[in-house]
Amino acid sequence: MTLGPAIGKIYPDSAMVEIDGSYGEGGGQVLRTALSWAALMATPLTMHNIRAGRSKPGLAAQHITCVRAVAAICDAEVDGCEFGSRQLSFQPGLIQGGEFCFDVADVRPSAGSTSLILQALLPVLLHAAQPSQVTIRGGTNVAWSPTFEYLQYVFVPALNRLGVQVTVERPKAGWYPRGGGEIIAHITPPCENLKTINMADRGELQQLVIASTVSEDLPDHILNRQIEGARGEMEDLLSVEVQKVRLTPAGGPGTAILVAGQFSAGLGGYSALGKKGRPAEKVGAEAGGGFRAFWDSGAAVDEHLADQLLIYLALANGPSVFSTPQITAHLRTVAWVIRQFWPVPIDFTQQPSGIYTVSVQGRSLPPIN
Repeated sequence: MTLGPAIGKIYPDSAMVEIDGSYGEGGGQVLRTALSWAALMATPLTMHNIRAGRSKPGLAAQHITCVRAVAAICDAEVDGCEFGSRQLSFQPGLIQGGEFCFDVADVRPSAGSTSLILQALLPVLLHAAQPSQVTIRGGTNVAWSPTFEYLQYVFVPALNRLGVQVTVERPKAGWYPRGGGEIIAHITPPCENLKTINMADRGELQQLVIASTVSEDLPDHILNRQIEGARGEMEDLLSVEVQKVRLTPAGGPGTAILVAGQFSAGLGGYSALGKKGRPAEKVGAEAGGGFRAFWDSGAAVDEHLADQLLIYLALANGPSVFSTPQITAHLRTVAWVIRQFWPVPIDFTQQPSGIYTVSVQGRSLPPIN
């Protein structure tokens, strides 16, 4: 599938871009991606039908925090940023780096995802004139979002291959439902254009990590049982480096596990979260089974990293390609939103093996006057 001729406003045209939030997966991904691009393009944005595909549509605490955070970074004027709102007006100014702190609890105490808020901020801050430090407080290991371990072992290493200088740390973990965790990201804007990538074939396995995490109020044996559950799905895979992690609970109790692999031309990781009544071995087996299926597919980039990478590849100056096990609704949604702002060809092609190749003809942004 190839997305057709450009349908968005070509930079630096500042005409309003209108986004229907019910498109594709109909959730927060549409909002986050649109906010990033509106700030990057200095283009006013209006959204309607926000999170129309969710059981509780409209803005929740995490999404309000996200809007406020992007607005603070680009000095935007915002209308409609309130609980349950299904419409939003966002008029950005110029992007400014620096030191920022955003807390979901300032809106309402919850385990709103810190990683998803970072997802909206990071592309914007990479285009600031100076480095930034961003502290985000909320949930660090919660469902339906990348865990901190995923950021650490998959997402940030992927960005490094694009020439992006980003580090993340987690002073405190935050679990559902209380949150209270914290991540800190250090972001240095690149001096040159983002690098293109060729991850059509993943190459050799370089590292395989199992990161098992429990809050400090839970017993040690859970760490090991999660690891054994994951290992049981991958007995014939090579050289596993085991990471055992203990954290301040900050909203616990909670457990998590990640199985992640780095290849010479690829990355992929699969997480699982523990919950009361679910054996730790089954939690580990869920993550291990996810990675095992990814391994067997032969793809280079996992299906979750695929949609997270797309915005950066659209901003790289030249062609990029990667293979992924499937084209998710999130990936199609991100591609569609990008096309509302930036006229880059994005092509999805299924291979005889069943996996997909994603090709992006990126273009770097000119300076904003």
